[in-house]
Amino acid sequence: MSLHQYRDRISVVLSDIWLSQTPNLEGAARLMADSIARGGLVHLFGSGHSVLPVQDIFPRYGSYPGWRPLMDMRLMWTNVIGSGGAKGLLWLERREGYAHVLFENEPIRSGDVILIFSHGGLNAVGIEVALEAKKRGLSVVAVTSLDNYAKREASHSSGKKLADCADIVIDNCCPAEDSLVTVENWKAPVAASSTVATVTISMALVAQVAAELSKRGKNPPVFVSPNVPGIPKDNNDRVYVEYERSLQRRHGD
Repeated sequence: MSLHQYRDRISVVLSDIWLSQTPNLEGAARLMADSIARGGLVHLFGSGHSVLPVQDIFPRYGSYPGWRPLMDMRLMWTNVIGSGGAKGLLWLERREGYAHVLFENEPIRSGDVILIFSHGGLNAVGIEVALEAKKRGLSVVAVTSLDNYAKREASHSSGKKLADCADIVIDNCCPAEDSLVTVENWKAPVAASSTVATVTISMALVAQVAAELSKRGKNPPVFVSPNVPGIPKDNNDRVYVEYERSLQRRHGD
């Protein structure tokens, strides 16, 4: 059955992440915790479906200030076709020159970290966000498919792929084609793997950065589900306040 095929193959992807990427996850977590402990931020970026792990890191239950989603509605779909549709999004993320516009008026400073998600690692916007971040003194962590890196030629005018622009690369361990399941009489595979992989990587980073911050004596407020007993009623308000303070400190620099 196709669901069993997906179960088996996504399990291999996740197993490969733990077996091969744990050192890179730990290294990225140390880098991120160092930045947050100094009052810095870990900016999060993805376009298209790679927005999903960005949205799942913060704000959500089980996470904490220090993470900052770098969101742009033009690089997300809000519709299938027409205004806000996937067709326009795919056109824009492949155009060179947009990242500089994206960074305008953003509270980004030297010493921060940026975490960039892109399964393919070839689209212009992800590559240029990484290049612009490095130009501004940020450390760059990329989550991408190294299978795709090996199989595809660079399409950006710099000749670079996302993995070439990062200080730390975390392989999502997904095949270049992303989808995992073959269906009888269908030419194309179905059922993608990269979102499951990247959200798993994201939560592993949230967990490990928390452990690293604890080692450094840092205890930021955690956004907590109301189902957790013994949490003060104003707890989640404290998360918003601390996040707002982290941005206000930028404007005071």
